[in-house]
This record gives sequence, C-alpha cells and structure tokens, in this order.
Amino acid sequence: MNRTLSLMAIGGMLFLNSCNSGNVTQDDEWVDLFDGETLNGWKTVAGDAVYTVEDSMIIGTTVRNTGNTFLITEEEYGDFILELDAKIEGDHNNSGIQTRSHIDEEANEGKGRVYGRQVEIDPTERSWTGGIYDEARRNWLYPLELNLPAKAAFNKEAFNHFRIECIGNEMKTWINDVPVSYVIDTIDNTGFIGLQVHGIGNDGEEGKKVYFKNIKIQTKDLSPRNLENGVYVVNLQPNTLSAYEEEEGYSLLFDGNSHEGWVGAHKDSFPDKGWAIANGELKVLGNDGGESTNGGDIVTQEQFSAFDLSFEFKLTPGANSGLKYFVTLSEQNKGSAIGLEYQVLDDEEHPDAKMGREGNRTLASLYDLIKADKQARFTKPIGEWNNGRVVVYPDNKVEHYLNGVKVLEYNRGSEDFRKLVAISKFKEFTNFGEAEQGHILLQDHGDDVSFRSIKIKRL
Repeated sequence: MNRTLSLMAIGGMLFLNSCNSGNVTQDDEWVDLFDGETLNGWKTVAGDAVYTVEDSMIIGTTVRNTGNTFLITEEEYGDFILELDAKIEGDHNNSGIQTRSHIDEEANEGKGRVYGRQVEIDPTERSWTGGIYDEARRNWLYPLELNLPAKAAFNKEAFNHFRIECIGNEMKTWINDVPVSYVIDTIDNTGFIGLQVHGIGNDGEEGKKVYFKNIKIQTKDLSPRNLENGVYVVNLQPNTLSAYEEEEGYSLLFDGNSHEGWVGAHKDSFPDKGWAIANGELKVLGNDGGESTNGGDIVTQEQFSAFDLSFEFKLTPGANSGLKYFVTLSEQNKGSAIGLEYQVLDDEEHPDAKMGREGNRTLASLYDLIKADKQARFTKPIGEWNNGRVVVYPDNKVEHYLNGVKVLEYNRGSEDFRKLVAISKFKEFTNFGEAEQGHILLQDHGDDVSFRSIKIKRL
C-alpha cells in the first residue's frame, strides 16, 4: 500500500471511530440518546407499563391498573436542544416527554413519582400536543388555548417531529416545525429526560402504543431557533419581560418596586393609605370588606382601547377584588369606579359568588354579566398565584382567560351584550362598557389581595 492510500485508510478509521464514540451522529453537534437496539442508558420507573425496542423504535404499551410509567435517562441534563419523532395510537390515549425532571423515590408506595415539565402528546379532540404540563406538581403551564393555530400542527396516527429547547430559564417547543409553546420558569435548571406511557386506570384501552424514534440531543454550542412573531409567553419570573416580549410590544404596568403609572381613581396621585408595595407585589390592604372605603381603587394614568393584558393575583381567604377595563371615570358614582370587570374572588367563602345571576359574579367572570366557564383543575388554591388575562380585539371581541384557559368571550356593543347590560346592575349607565378607550383599574374591596406581573400589549 502506498503512503497516500495508507493515510487515507487511517483517516477513514479515525472518522468512523469518532462517529461511533459516545453515540455521536455524523453531525458532531448531536448525540443519540437511543442506540436503536437497546434501552442502554434508560430505566423504567413509577409504573408497570411496558417499554420495548422494535425496528429502531422505543415502544411504550399501556397496561391496566397502573399509574403513569416513565422511561427516563440515567443521565441528567441542563441546557439542551432535544429532537425526536413520536407517534401515538388511539384518540383517547396520552403521553408526553419529560424535561429537566425528577423523581420522588419514596412516593407512590415506593414505586416513585416523576415530577417536572412535560411536553404533552395529546391526540384527543382537545389537541394540546406541544403544550407544557408540570407533571405531578403545578399542573398546566402552557395550555394550547394560548396558541390556537398550533393545535393544527399535530398529525394523528403518524410520526410527528418534536423540537424542545431548554436553555437557561427558557423552554420552547415546536411540532413539525410549527412553534407551539414558550415558558420562562424559575425552577429546574437540570434533570432527566423521560418518555411517558400514561396510566389508563380500569376502563382505559389496554395495549395502546406510543412510539419514539430518532431521539437526539445537543448540549454544547447551542443555537436557539428564532421564534416567529405572535407566540404568547408564559413568563413565571415576576415583573419581568423577556427580550422577545419587548419586541412583541409588551410593557409592564407595574415594575415591582413603585406605583409609577398609577393614581387613585378620581385623584391626581397614588393613595397615601390602603395600598402597599413590597416583595414585588402591589397589594390592596384589607379594611373589613368595605368597597373603596380605605385607599380606594387605583387606575392607570394611560388609557387603552384594543389590548392583550395579563396579570397575576393572589387571594386571601374570603377575599374580593377585581380588574376593570374601559374605565372612563365619567360616571362620578360613589364607591368603586365603573367599568367592565374581570372578577377576582374567593368563590367558596365570599357571598358575592352566590349573588347575581347563574354564577356571573364568580372568579374570572365578566362581573354581573357573563359567568366564567372554568374547571376546578385550572384554578389555583387560595394563597397561590393565579394568572388572569383579558384580550380586547380591535373588532371589540373580548376574551377572559384563567391560568391559560379561555373561560368566556363576548362582543362589546353587540345586541347580546346590550341585553345583558339591560338586566344587570349597570343598566342605568348609558353605553356601559362601550367606550373607545379607558383606564385599567385594580379594585379596593376592603380585602387583602396582591397583584404582580401586570403586562400589556396594544393591539
């Protein structure tokens, strides 16, 4: 063999060895998490569902009378980009991909309980595939009510391509290259990756399968994919905006430290009593439940017409408050200023929940007009932070959300809206709720209620 051929052969051997070392793919930025033949590097925890390897795929199969079962990596990961293909059988099955997750080894009668952020695989009519669920801990972080167009990205009974970015405190997902979810979190910088077979109880379909293949990861020199405009961000870092949110046109109405931008309703300055700012919270102080009898309501100095407004609120037991919009301060009425109100209320203990008509004074309702259609599982307990959202479109369509799930919608100024006003406590106010623009208001109803992370985008 001549010297040139010998060098070529040695070079070829080195190339092959570098490709095989550590399961590195031909693109040396990616590492295979699954070798296509065995479950080396993985282990089954928490349940009794079965995982097998066939035709270069990991196949998880549902089993009755067992809880959620996970195939998890033995290694933990911090920052990474994960890509894989997944397919799920049936219209009522469920699965997911755990990221930076953990296990409580002693829970579940010693079988362990996995907890952490999960990317949903959901073939049901709900179609929340790619949304982010916090398994066994905080429930839904990013339901696909927040990104309706992305619900169409998932293809049933077919392999779908998942891309998951966990970089710093940000987590983003794509399904078949369609951007789905974006969460900025405050916990879990590292953890394992896992594949789920969801428990089916006694009545579910046994033997339904979930397929995973082409599982690869990057952990070095990461390049986040650019996110197109219009993706709503669930930002769990209090009173902050990401660069993306700022580019999208969001601004903070409360900076976490001062009352800048707010004044008392019908006043030129911020109330000198009845409100407190501490620990990043804007808090109305309790005063025996009286409506606007202590510090009084506060309003933004700016006025808004079409907008996307999000805010977090924390109730104390039996508390009542509200966020109002299109507040003009023109009515000169006594008590709380007039406006359309996103009700903030302890439904269990405050009597207002039983008043009005058909529950239209309960949490997240359009106060005294339209009841919020909400499920208990999407409502955080009293003393925990809930996320409210009000979207007013330029065509006067309005939506209320609670913790990422839409609970009502209506059209300002429509015939149906005016009929509701005519039988409400607001019937005496001409053109109630139909102003072209107005202030945002936080209500003093004499109870301890805290607000933070108030952000708005003009539409």
